[in-house]
Amino acid sequence: MSTNQNIQIIDNLYKAFATGDIPAVLGSMNPKIEWNEAESNKLADGNPYIGPEAILNGVFARLGADHDYFNLADIELHDMSNNKVLATLRYDAKNKETGKAYNAQAAHFWTLEDGKIVKFQQFVDTKKLAEAEKK
Repeated sequence: MSTNQNIQIIDNLYKAFATGDIPAVLGSMNPKIEWNEAESNKLADGNPYIGPEAILNGVFARLGADHDYFNLADIELHDMSNNKVLATLRYDAKNKETGKAYNAQAAHFWTLEDGKIVKFQQFVDTKKLAEAEKK
């Protein structure tokens, strides 16, 4: 795939996530995708998540259950070689249990093959996430 096609796939994924179209998000993934949350992120307990269903249940469902809102902001996509895309962004979210909002810097490193996402690695300010969870 061309770099522009890879960028478009990731851009479409973020647009689908923003509108709550989780089936479209999951549809952009290879059935054997390997998904890793950042070290020290509480969601990293399932690393690596293998396959869209594991990601849906282990990451997305938990994000929804734990947050009043969880938005991605200031997304910038960066061309990389070898079918890779780097996204820099911010998480704008509010923890349900504590009522604490946070705005955390993050990066997502995507690897694609044949028009599908095969790998994901998250990098995020885990200190901000942990502070929002403290009562």
